[in-house]
Amino acid sequence: MYQQICDWQNLCSAFRRASRGKRGHPNVAAFEHRLEENLLSIQHRLLTRTYRPGGYVSFIIHEPKRRRISAAAFRERVVHHALCNIIEPVFERRFIFDSYANRKGKGNHRALQRCQEFARRHDFVLQCDIRQFFPSVDHAILLGYLSRVVRDQDTLWLIRQTIGAKGRIASVKAIG
Repeated sequence: MYQQICDWQNLCSAFRRASRGKRGHPNVAAFEHRLEENLLSIQHRLLTRTYRPGGYVSFIIHEPKRRRISAAAFRERVVHHALCNIIEPVFERRFIFDSYANRKGKGNHRALQRCQEFARRHDFVLQCDIRQFFPSVDHAILLGYLSRVVRDQDTLWLIRQTIGAKGRIASVKAIG
């Protein structure tokens, strides 16, 4: 599994997915300018297990409500896509039907349609939002679950690197 994550074609695919809709951003353009060199560097660091994710940049948005968003650097997003390209099919069949976020063929519009179907059939609807869900998840429990599904130790190492990086916040700024 880990070899598939580190595979050149997977890294190229990960770059394309990470850059979709962002090609005009300076950090994406800089990465693409030295694309082969950057992907070879990521591949080498993954294969030698010297890869260390950088910190996240956090910012506050106020639309539709005040929320803190943490964004990884573009290089990290390429690695995230490389990882997800391989492990996503393993987890996809474990998700419940009515899970819509970040899933192929799902998304906001389908979630809204499904919600409207439920609202027509039921008298009551509970609307809720779990505030700061990911930072509040017990990472030991999450990793325990992931290790029951993903058996490859190198892949688990990369997952631990990625999850652990979420705590490294580089800066916070307000937008909106």
